[in-house]
Amino acid sequence: MRRLNKKKALNFVKELDAFPKVPESYVETTASGGTVSVLAFTAMALLAFFEFFVYRDTWMKYEYEVDKDFTSKLRINIDITVAMRCQFVGADVLDLAETMVASDGLQYEPVIFELSPQQRLWHRTLLLIQNRLREEHSLQDVLFKNVMKGAPTALPPREDDPTHPLNACRIHGHLYVNKVAGNFHITVGKAIPHPRGHAHLAALVSHETYNFSHRIDHLSFGEEIPGILNPLDGTEKVSADHNQMFQYFITIVPTKLETYKVSADTHQYSVTERERVINHAAGSHGVSGIFMKYDISSLMVKVTEQHMPLWQFLVRLCGIVGGIFSTTGMLHSFVGFCVDVVCCRFKLGVYKPKSMSVFDGHVNSLTPLLSENAEH
Repeated sequence: MRRLNKKKALNFVKELDAFPKVPESYVETTASGGTVSVLAFTAMALLAFFEFFVYRDTWMKYEYEVDKDFTSKLRINIDITVAMRCQFVGADVLDLAETMVASDGLQYEPVIFELSPQQRLWHRTLLLIQNRLREEHSLQDVLFKNVMKGAPTALPPREDDPTHPLNACRIHGHLYVNKVAGNFHITVGKAIPHPRGHAHLAALVSHETYNFSHRIDHLSFGEEIPGILNPLDGTEKVSADHNQMFQYFITIVPTKLETYKVSADTHQYSVTERERVINHAAGSHGVSGIFMKYDISSLMVKVTEQHMPLWQFLVRLCGIVGGIFSTTGMLHSFVGFCVDVVCCRFKLGVYKPKSMSVFDGHVNSLTPLLSENAEH
């Protein structure tokens, strides 16, 4: 009785078979079917090969949330060369709360403003990359995924011995400021504290020595990450007048970067530039110098590098194999049906009528079995 029940269960399972087997003696192979099979298997192999590279690739996911960290300090990384002697210029930061930040973290290094041939080549290459980044925004994802691998964005040292006088000042280093809007500026004279703010001791500097031509080799906010290019990196401005003001209006966006190579809290920024000549007689008031007014966004961008999961890769492979197999089978059947219809209509191929003949042993000739003039 138990054996009978087992046999019934086995027969029931066999009836549920969705993949019936056809005996090989009933299967007919054709040259057209073999050709379609070769093409289908080739397409499957190629698409599976390309799909593997898609599986290995990663992409950047952008998420936005409110920046809740308002107590920490903001780091400003600076590397600017001004075409004036170091004793004539001073740099400092004044934030929205009228708090003056000391520039103890900045170094003043006398240098030559003109670049050497190798430095000029590096500078032109950096400008070309910046132009491509402005046109192709998706290249920023490539920079994010290759951080810590890229070449440093700092200006390389001179390869020749300087023979010209040191007519410029390189101001480089970093500052820590409050996370509020502020103004980083470089102007004539050293900064001195003042009860109502601050001032620069510029009375002893002649107007003829004013020259705020400058080159921004690097300007970033937050943790400094090698391989990341910032909008103002490589910017070079040449002053057309002694009394000229250069203004940069910067909007800083806190950014949390998480990739498979690095995890860092940094900042991105956008910038708008403006420059004008100071002429009090013409109504253009102000102070000559370089002014970078920055503001911090309340939103934080979270950039995460993501990878296709293994199960999704396997599902896509199954879709490729099954889709190509089904599609080529339907196309082969449809083309075969069309060929049969055409051959049947025009009596071609296997549908071509055949004449039957018999062998006459007496005359050794073939005579038709039926003739139009046959007598009944």
